[in-house]
Amino acid sequence: MRAVMTVLAVWCAGLGAAAQFGKISVLYDGLADQYAGASPVALGLIVSVVGLVGLVFGTTAGLFVARIGPRRAIVAALLMGAAMSALQALGLSYPVMMASRVVEGVSHLAIVVVGPTLIAGMAAERFRALAMTLWSSFFGVTYAVLALLAPALMAEYGAAGVFVAHAGWMVAIGGCLALLLPPDPAAPQAVRHSLVRQHLAIYTSPRLSAPALGFFCYTFLYVAVLTLLPPEVPVAQRAVAAAGMPLISIALSLTLGVWLLGRMPAVRLVQWGYLVAVPGFVGLALFWGQGVGMVLSALWVAAALGIVQGASFASIPELNATPEDRAQAAGAIAQLGNLGTTTGTPVLAALLTGAGPWGLGLVAVLACGLGIALHSVQARRRARGI
Repeated sequence: MRAVMTVLAVWCAGLGAAAQFGKISVLYDGLADQYAGASPVALGLIVSVVGLVGLVFGTTAGLFVARIGPRRAIVAALLMGAAMSALQALGLSYPVMMASRVVEGVSHLAIVVVGPTLIAGMAAERFRALAMTLWSSFFGVTYAVLALLAPALMAEYGAAGVFVAHAGWMVAIGGCLALLLPPDPAAPQAVRHSLVRQHLAIYTSPRLSAPALGFFCYTFLYVAVLTLLPPEVPVAQRAVAAAGMPLISIALSLTLGVWLLGRMPAVRLVQWGYLVAVPGFVGLALFWGQGVGMVLSALWVAAALGIVQGASFASIPELNATPEDRAQAAGAIAQLGNLGTTTGTPVLAALLTGAGPWGLGLVAVLACGLGIALHSVQARRRARGI
């Protein structure tokens, strides 16, 4: 029972990490008024700078966590995130807000690196696929919860209410994990190689890098799909597409995805997810702007990519046996995942503008093919012991 409670607490820490993005998204219009005169790029950076920290320091965080211990790292990250949210509730100037968001980026990165590592180690073998898939749902669940709760908080207490609620959540989960998690090893691990050599070791290893390489293609596509498709759906079906895509993604990953993980390796399921997504992208190109056909294609794509999402996280413990290796693989996922999130939407938006729906569809199909190919190459390298 203690292990179950700890896994759920770690997942709740993931919800808090996702809210570091989500709270700014729901407050975006109000922040535009608060920072009147700031350019759209400057306002967008308030959201994206948290992810940029992960893009630059993702693998470094994995190495750092492996040295200091996961309990220290995640509790400190939660308290750091709480402090930043409490500070933001005071109504900061733009430069101070940006500085606080950079610190939140460090907090966020530590949580998303430690989270899957802890869950993989605590979950029993027969429940590990379910636990890792549950972890993979934290972003979608957070955005759904914020959509329901944030408007009432904002109406009653303004933006400060959202920031204070987030700070309280982070403190509460930090306290729970401080009590639930076992102590870290007494002494940090010794530094055996330079950071450059350790980065090279991660990205040349077919076990450490494979989850991240496959996940990059997912993040390149998924965030762009959630952003670009709903505005193109006719108004009558737009709400169904906007709400249905993240919900079906989460539901399928936690049900069909978990069932399939009990019957095939996680890497193979990632490849099947990409393959199944291909007809959905073709359908989007065929039925672009045509209501029911476009909505069904969008839901098909979201469902298939939801399978990829859960299986990608499940592949971390499947391919890596030790906590140190899992932390490094999770750091690489954070790094390449942020790269995909950062590049996918602008690239696909430019293609949609310049080449239309078929241009977007073609590149999306190529990205699915790349995800399949990357895993195939790494699987062959593992089989050969390279």
